[in-house]
Amino acid sequence: MQPSMLSELSEDPQDKTRYRSGSFTDNMKLPVHRWFRYSAGFSAEWAENVIRSVSNGSEIRILDPFCGSGTTLLSAAKAGVSSVGFEAHPFVARIASIKLKTDVDLQELETTADLILRRAKQLHPPQPVTSSDLLLKCYTPEALSALEALRMAYVDAESANILGAASGHIWLAITSILRECSGVGTAQWQYVLPNKTKARTREPYEAFEARIRMFLDDLCYAKDHLTAAGKVLRTDARNPDCSGGFDLVLTSPPYPNNYDYADATRLEMTFWEEISRWGDLQCAVRQYLIRSCSQHSAAEKLSLDALLADNTVAPIREELTAVCRKLDEVRQTKGGRKTYHTMVAAYFVDLAKVMTSLRGLVRPGGRLALMIGDSAPYGVYAPVDKWLGDLAISSGFHSFDFEKVRDRNTKWKNRKHTVPLKEGILWVEA
Repeated sequence: MQPSMLSELSEDPQDKTRYRSGSFTDNMKLPVHRWFRYSAGFSAEWAENVIRSVSNGSEIRILDPFCGSGTTLLSAAKAGVSSVGFEAHPFVARIASIKLKTDVDLQELETTADLILRRAKQLHPPQPVTSSDLLLKCYTPEALSALEALRMAYVDAESANILGAASGHIWLAITSILRECSGVGTAQWQYVLPNKTKARTREPYEAFEARIRMFLDDLCYAKDHLTAAGKVLRTDARNPDCSGGFDLVLTSPPYPNNYDYADATRLEMTFWEEISRWGDLQCAVRQYLIRSCSQHSAAEKLSLDALLADNTVAPIREELTAVCRKLDEVRQTKGGRKTYHTMVAAYFVDLAKVMTSLRGLVRPGGRLALMIGDSAPYGVYAPVDKWLGDLAISSGFHSFDFEKVRDRNTKWKNRKHTVPLKEGILWVEA
């Protein structure tokens, strides 16, 4: 392993930017970043610092193979560096693409938003028209009727082809107010929890107007400060449709901690009638994603023996087998019997394929910076940083070094186990 590479970015190893590098919370104060909060995210300030340190004023190319809602790409644009992002989640890929479209005419956006608002008030149904149990649980009838009116106004205008270049921003403005207009537990970092309530909600028309004003303000900022181009490709990081030549890969892959990234957008996708029930998520979203949750591994009815026999995990097979066999044993004693054993095995098969694809995309001398977290499903520890480093070396990378940023699983009273976990940056040299 190489000496610490993170130390190049800061003289103070305990500075706030470094410690909060895995947190998206600070981004909600930043122009454009704040348009939509996706469950998976990390610090835009940290990403920009890394990019500026690596580029050092020279022209480089950035890749984020799990770009989510666009944190890395927006940070690269602010640093004046061109970038490309891969995103396999179709709904989230659309959000990221809209956030990167900063050349929309401000007057056109304002005029179009006013048109949608006036049309929504004309279409406003006296009662909600949906039959979705999820939506009916999440909103009062008054709020849901107003949101449905906004949706109907948008769909009608889009069908009539009168929205023009502002179409995506209008769609995102409506999408991004759905949670703040709900009185139940719809915080962006969690699944929808209809049995929990929030103290404050926004009236939909008021929220829409406020969101458009935010977009207009942020687009003024973007025209002066986001000086480089970013592009989102809806492709799979395990086998991407993209040419190489990247100098820096800056990303945060899914963690193998059983978070269902498909479920994270269920409310929004249900509202836009892209799905009608939870079971639709496997076909609509989850099948395209890295297998990092038991819902995914259970739906695919994976074979542990077949996964462990996969050549891609040969460098870690002995250790991986021991952990997965233990998980299979422990789960028999649990009520849910969650398929963590195949989830963990499939996760590392998938990440091994990602490492191989990245090796073909990164130029010699390039670098990877991966924000990662380890895992201990059912209290059985999986050393994610070591295993991903080993897979990187077997894929043809030169060396790796892990820098811990913070401890995890230390403050939650309802945590499922007491195994200490950590989060940090895995640096990999090509």
